[in-house]
Amino acid sequence: MSEHSGFSEKDVHREVSELETKSTTAARLFDIRRIIGGLFVVYGVIVTIAGITASDADIDKAEGVNINLWTGLGMLLLGLFFLAWLKLSPTAPPPPDVVAGEESVE
Repeated sequence: MSEHSGFSEKDVHREVSELETKSTTAARLFDIRRIIGGLFVVYGVIVTIAGITASDADIDKAEGVNINLWTGLGMLLLGLFFLAWLKLSPTAPPPPDVVAGEESVE
């Protein structure tokens, strides 16, 4: 049947390998730890800056606690934790010769 379609088995295997490589790259790029960590770091920096520049009136509203500073620092730590977790335990690529739902028949 492959002779009639114009694609050889080698062409199909090459195409599948290219798609697997693209899929692995996309999975690593959109790893949820990267997204959550990045957002927490960005928001943590913003809230920390708001806490550093807080006025005495703002601190008095929170009963003497600079809540923006502490919350921002907590968000920064959480974001850095997620990014460190990503760095220390990266997404494993799928095995190179295994296609989902396909078993070798020999």
